[in-house]
Amino acid sequence: KEVELPEKCVFCIAPHTSNWDFFVGLFAYPAIGGKKKQFMIKKEWFAFPFGIFFKAVGGIPVDRSRRISTVDQLVEVCNNTDHFHLAITPEGTRKANPNWKRGFYYIAQKAKIQIALIYFDYKKKEIGIKKMFTPTDDAEADIAAIKEYYRGVSAKYPENFAI
Repeated sequence: KEVELPEKCVFCIAPHTSNWDFFVGLFAYPAIGGKKKQFMIKKEWFAFPFGIFFKAVGGIPVDRSRRISTVDQLVEVCNNTDHFHLAITPEGTRKANPNWKRGFYYIAQKAKIQIALIYFDYKKKEIGIKKMFTPTDDAEADIAAIKEYYRGVSAKYPENFAI
């Protein structure tokens, strides 16, 4: 069954083990029903000439020097727009990391939006949405449940994917 994407959600994308994942996701986004993708990237990348490219493909500049947290900056962006599809790779690195970063979760929780569990399965040559997940008040249990949805998904470099 196809999952319908709401106008606002956070994309939790895993596994992320290769630089190619960015380009795969960029071109596959319309195939999963996406309209206007967004991803966060530090504001320094928005200097010429890279800024033109990153703005065109949905980059959101994040100012890490601001007092407000990155999570709160992105909740602010979400609350001030009609459409918000923010892609985040929770591993935070292309190396094996069982300690996923939780920013994607807290953005969704604070903005009161769902999380689209997006997967890249290189073995099956498949990209899709596992489930739309609604955060609760139990981050520990929710993160454990989210990780379980990715069990059995084949990364480009399986040795670099940890749940």
